[in-house]
Amino acid sequence: MIEIVALSDAMREAVGLAERVAPTDANVLVTGESGAGKDALAWFIHAHSQRAAQPLVKIDCATLPADLLEAELFGYERGAFTGATEAKPGRLEAAHRGTLVLDEIAHLTSDAQAKLLRVIETREFERLGGRKTIEVDARLVALTNADLKSAVERRAFRDDLFYRLNVVHIIVPPLRERSKDLETLGRMFVQAYAAKHGRQAKRLSAEALALLRAYDFPGNVREFGNIIERAVIVSNDSQIAVDDLPEGLRAAAQQRAQRERRPTLAEIESDYVRETLAATKGNKAEAARILGISRKNLYERLGREKAEVKDQKSEVRDQRSEVGDQKSEVGDQRSALAPADDGE
Repeated sequence: MIEIVALSDAMREAVGLAERVAPTDANVLVTGESGAGKDALAWFIHAHSQRAAQPLVKIDCATLPADLLEAELFGYERGAFTGATEAKPGRLEAAHRGTLVLDEIAHLTSDAQAKLLRVIETREFERLGGRKTIEVDARLVALTNADLKSAVERRAFRDDLFYRLNVVHIIVPPLRERSKDLETLGRMFVQAYAAKHGRQAKRLSAEALALLRAYDFPGNVREFGNIIERAVIVSNDSQIAVDDLPEGLRAAAQQRAQRERRPTLAEIESDYVRETLAATKGNKAEAARILGISRKNLYERLGREKAEVKDQKSEVRDQRSEVGDQKSEVGDQRSALAPADDGE
């Protein structure tokens, strides 16, 4: 049974719709970003359907060449093309009475789209190079990270096929919109990868979890799983710490946190003063008039900012000086350890 974490509102909505449509035979279109969990939702629909005891068959429309895709989907007879030395049933036949998952369906060729439409309408087809009509009873679940409506408008995807597939449309939210799911998902991944690699199951530290919450996860759940797998492998402590997470993730999370941090009133006022001075090309009298303050007040503000900048530069010089002193000490220690030259 596929277990899906759905504590966030967006994911609860998607899973709730999947639960309602699963017992029916309606075709389902599942959309969402790459790695968001469309595959898992397709398995969830199949597992909760009346076809659960029958096979779930998947075909990836993006990874197969056009001619091979049709042969894999519909099957072929002996001699249908060069190299077809024997007949082979396709994925449609294998999914009879079960569920056929069409991954990245936007990559179907126009010919394959027309043949698939006929299968949906008549529940029958012929293998490539064959004349015998084969009846099929399979529930279709189509997955894509593309905008099929836009593809229809561009005439890159058949509108009649789109409407046949889009009986029920489920949108899988990206992981960045599922912050409530992160902790539970992380715990599940830790347990799974600890068992896979023979490591002790650990927990995410509060600091690591906070950092993960601040990250965008462009690769969504798939990326999250890879991150946790790496952390489980490299961690030497009783819990997964911030240092066990990839350096790139730490940097990206910190940048996002800085972007989302609400500026202080002093920062807002300082920015506005600088913008006004730039707009008046440095004319302080005009800037003070626009700001509604006296020139004396403006000079005082600028003086305080200048002093703050000077203090910051002084702190940086002091830090550099400390580093220099440390390097000098290391040099002295090395000199003391070096063998003495006795002149012989």
